[in-house]
Amino acid sequence: MTRLLGRLGGWCARHGWIVLVTWVLAAAALMGSNLAFPSPTSSDASIPGTDAQRAHDLMKTGFGSGYQAGGTVQLLVYSADGPLLADTRKKAVEDAVDRLRTMPHVAEVETPFRRGGISSNLQIGLIGVRLEGHDPDAVGRITQDLSEAADPAREAGLEVVPADSSNPASKEIKTGPSEVVGVICALVVLVFAFGTLVAATVPIFVALVSVASGLGLIGLLGWAVDMPKQAGIMATMVGLGVGIDYALFLLSRHRRLLADGVPVVESVRRTVASSGGAVVFAGGTVIIALSALLLAGFPLLATLGWVTGISVVAAVLTSITLVPALLGLLGHRVNALRVPFLRGSGSGGAGWAGLGAWVARRPWRVLLAAVVVLGALAAPALALKLGPIDEGYGAQGSESRRAYELMATGFGPGSNGPLIVVAELTEKVADADDPLVEDLTREVKAVDGVAHVSDPKLNDSGRSVLLQAVPEYAPSDERTAQVVRDVRAVALPAVRVHVGGEVAGLTDAADRLAERTPLVIAVVVLLSALLLLLAFRAPLVAVKAAVMNLVSLGAAFGALALVFSFGLGTGLVGMDPPVSSSYLTPLFFSVPVESYVPLMLFAVLFGLSMDYEVFLLTAVRQSYLRHGCNARAVAEGLGSTGRVITSAALIMVAVFTAFIAYPDSMVKTFGVGLAVAIAVDATIIRGFLVPATMVLLGRANWWCPRWLDRILPNLSVEGHEEEDGPAPEPRRPAPVKAGV
Repeated sequence: MTRLLGRLGGWCARHGWIVLVTWVLAAAALMGSNLAFPSPTSSDASIPGTDAQRAHDLMKTGFGSGYQAGGTVQLLVYSADGPLLADTRKKAVEDAVDRLRTMPHVAEVETPFRRGGISSNLQIGLIGVRLEGHDPDAVGRITQDLSEAADPAREAGLEVVPADSSNPASKEIKTGPSEVVGVICALVVLVFAFGTLVAATVPIFVALVSVASGLGLIGLLGWAVDMPKQAGIMATMVGLGVGIDYALFLLSRHRRLLADGVPVVESVRRTVASSGGAVVFAGGTVIIALSALLLAGFPLLATLGWVTGISVVAAVLTSITLVPALLGLLGHRVNALRVPFLRGSGSGGAGWAGLGAWVARRPWRVLLAAVVVLGALAAPALALKLGPIDEGYGAQGSESRRAYELMATGFGPGSNGPLIVVAELTEKVADADDPLVEDLTREVKAVDGVAHVSDPKLNDSGRSVLLQAVPEYAPSDERTAQVVRDVRAVALPAVRVHVGGEVAGLTDAADRLAERTPLVIAVVVLLSALLLLLAFRAPLVAVKAAVMNLVSLGAAFGALALVFSFGLGTGLVGMDPPVSSSYLTPLFFSVPVESYVPLMLFAVLFGLSMDYEVFLLTAVRQSYLRHGCNARAVAEGLGSTGRVITSAALIMVAVFTAFIAYPDSMVKTFGVGLAVAIAVDATIIRGFLVPATMVLLGRANWWCPRWLDRILPNLSVEGHEEEDGPAPEPRRPAPVKAGV
């Protein structure tokens, strides 16, 4: 692999203009096609084989188009000055209803002046609109059109707000300034790291080309596969981070070789031959971790995984082709436009090498101290509260938040997450007054936690019954999930009860993920360890790296628990407290974490943490091959990579922190978790824990059984700067004292 990457890097350096123009044209074509012909996004968050999915499938058989998923829109009408039954207000609402009936795709409009359509204080009404013949992915646009059609009510001084009936896959995540802020912060870090403006702009340019190419390809794939709206933001977040980091590692090695007098093209060749291998393996670990999400049994999560993996593949490809092309074109001008008073990456290595030597002299004390600190950071993770996030935590002033509050005030908190109960009957019944249907309705009403049950509706075949059960609790209340399970447990002869709806779907998702999480974790850890074994031919190093990454994940989940579950500063990340909260300050309130977020976060973080492990181990291994002294190799490896890993970590932390400003709660959760984990990983773990364990293990770090050494392919990830061939075997070092 070293030889192949070296030849590729050398060719790209000699034909820089060809590579540069090819990448720019490809990125422009892909992104331009995506902008000119935006692909549809899928609002399908179904999970095949679950009870909620069975309920949704039954809803489509004979109950009418309005009962199909996404076929109903609700508009809330609020009168602040008095009851809606006053003549002028009632007339205005009826005019709005009449106008709604003329809108495209509207099959039926239910007036609020019906049983159950108006609140007990007569000030909040609910207009129900059933749709047909529409694109399910266009419900958001249709809802806005229907809201505008209700202007006759607004002209009478009434407030009309559309209720949010979307699911997690259809949440619109609008672009904002986070990408720009993240790029600017990364540029500042790069300027301090390199000390020159030209060098600092190279990783930024490469990352932007990489992200544009990845997003363009993802957009085109959206025409062939279901693509959730979160896909683009996840790909951008991770793609920016790894794209800048990979280019940073290559550029740092190249500048050191130039400083040693190596010619430009030869320097680029050696850089790609050595650090390029580390980039390929680092990207491979991220892709493996994301690909394992296909085993989670949750299509939405699986799609987010492989879509994010596309951005990582783009980052790796641009790093080993576009970066050497730019370096070849720039030559020694890569050090141009030096910033005064900044020494750049040439300084700082001695400090990190000194830290490595300091750790090597007291490995046990450093190890114990690091374990205590990491344990304290991870301890809160035991209290991490998982569950759906309803619109009660949405941004203050948003339509969805206002609709949620009006619905909860007028019809109870459970009305924001009604349960769709569909019962299969073994025998055909004539009408909804059949004793069997009445028994079913009575049993569902009797379930603890059910506040109200709608009148039953029979399908055309007379073999299915549909009810709407309103829980007593809000969708985000953990007791609501138990209500779902209790309704499903209703037992009647000749009846099989299924429960659908958003809350039921998320409950099934949580159960499916809890069942599959051990498998996903095991696959990610084993495959990543195997990849490291292939890279370094050292079983202990591979196992240790996997364990270290799990430790950094504990710190990330601990931070999530502190911020969201304990509510320590939730308001600081842009979350708004529920109106009904009794908290003394809006900065501190508990928010559940979506059940699928931890597993996605695990996959992303495990891969990103492995990046730094690969770069550090590569440097340590190269040093060990030169002189065979383990403790000295650890200090030298930390010294040569400490500054660049710290810079890379600062860039990622800046990028991920910038995304916390997004209004979407899922993006905020990822931003907090990723930023904390990368910060901990690049400091406590790579600076103290990894060096301490490597010093204690001594030569055992690089031990490999003879039988295993014979069957492993020689991939030589660490490369060898001075030659194309494989790296030489380490000389047998003289005996050293324990811990040295």
